[in-house]
Amino acid sequence: MNLRRKDKFRVEVSTSSLSDIMFFLMLFFLIASTMVSPSVIKLTLPKSQHNQTVRKIEIAISITKDLKYYVNNKEVDFKALEAELVAEVQKVKEPTIVLRVDNSVPVQDLVNVMQIGNKLKIKMILATKSPNG
Repeated sequence: MNLRRKDKFRVEVSTSSLSDIMFFLMLFFLIASTMVSPSVIKLTLPKSQHNQTVRKIEIAISITKDLKYYVNNKEVDFKALEAELVAEVQKVKEPTIVLRVDNSVPVQDLVNVMQIGNKLKIKMILATKSPNG
């Protein structure tokens, strides 16, 4: 009497859906990584002991170490900065300008931008790096 099976038991792992899963994970991380950095202008902000967050709609002015001026990530010449700010302020009900200035920029250049904001009677806030980051 022969009690053995004629066909052997084979283990198979189906990997056909693995490529779909990997594609969706890659797509998710690509989309998520673009949402992480809202400001793509690279600046080294000065440090501060106390920080405050702004929840209103804000207008961002960035000044790089080579003195390039940006209004909401759009490069603007310093001579056209005031006209650009007037155009941006008219779009917002209560304008608040967040100054993102590289820590190697001379103070006089920062003061020049602050004088424009003072002339237009706009509230301005200087962005700093938190002590944790």
